[in-house]
Formats: sequence, structure tokens, C-alpha cells
Amino acid sequence: MASEYAIIAGGCFWCTEAVFKDVIGVETVESGYIGGHTVNPTYEEVCSGKTGHAEGIRIGFNPQQLSYGDLLDISFATHDPTQLNRQGNDIGTQYRSAIFPTSDAQRQEAEAAIQRAQQDHQQPVVTTIESGEWYPAENYHQDYWSGRGQQNGYCMAVIPPKLQKLRKSYANRVKSLKQ
Repeated sequence: MASEYAIIAGGCFWCTEAVFKDVIGVETVESGYIGGHTVNPTYEEVCSGKTGHAEGIRIGFNPQQLSYGDLLDISFATHDPTQLNRQGNDIGTQYRSAIFPTSDAQRQEAEAAIQRAQQDHQQPVVTTIESGEWYPAENYHQDYWSGRGQQNGYCMAVIPPKLQKLRKSYANRVKSLKQ
């Protein structure tokens, strides 16, 4: 069976990429930009907040191992979907919580996933369902945690807690725990 693709945003793409690279059924993770109005934006342009893009990830996954709904549930469990236009100290629309469905079926599942996530939070879930063209981020952003991210203080402070949440809530779905 062919891979399916999901595009989500939940804060810094270095952080979301690190989480999903460790999920069983995920075959590829690409960092990029989506949901804005500038063609082929650069990292600096997106970080300015003026392009309207979110930092997102495009996940290639095997639907026989991981459903789209489960993928969204993992996303909600590893970021705070109640924070509007931010994740922790990352503030701006580029860090918004958003889902970018690629089909009507994904849109319906995204709506259902938001409802499931709301049951786990007292504050309103502010995750949006959007559309937009996908633009891959520059090469140095790809697979960041496995490389330069290990020397980045921000990443060292933010990514390990996200990985702990993944391993605690979804131990049966984590690649690094199955080795």
C-alpha cells in the first residue's frame, strides 16, 4: 500500500519533526511552511510573521501501521492545542496549532480529532483546519534534531519533554522503544 501524507503544525517544526520521526508507521518527515500568502518563503520571512505561514511538517505514513486519526491524536498529546499562535516561548502565527487536510476524509477526521482533544483540555482547543500550498524548508532544517539540534540549547530544553510525553502516552507506537 502506498504512503499517505498528513500536514500538521504545532509550534516549532524542529520539535514536531523530532516527535514524529520516532513514531512507528511514519516513513518520512519533512519540515516546511504552509498556510501563508508568499510563494517559496524563506525561514527568515516566515519567522517575521509577515508571510502568514505556519512552521509545519509533512508526514509520510503507512496507513496499515498508523491511522490518520491516531497521528492527529499523537500531535495533540505532544503539543498544547489551547495556546493561540504560540507554543511556550515561541510566539507568533507561524507557531499556531493547525491541521492541513489533503482530502475530505482527512478534513472529517481532523474535525473529530479536535473534538477528542477538547475532552482532554479544560481550556478551548484553538487548533484550526486550514488549507495552503506546501513549501519545504531549507535543507538545514531537515532532520534537525538528529544533527545540529543536539547542540541547540532551545532544542535540548523543548524536545526531550515532548519525546517523554510521546513515550509515556504512546509507548506501543515508539520506534526507539521497540529496538
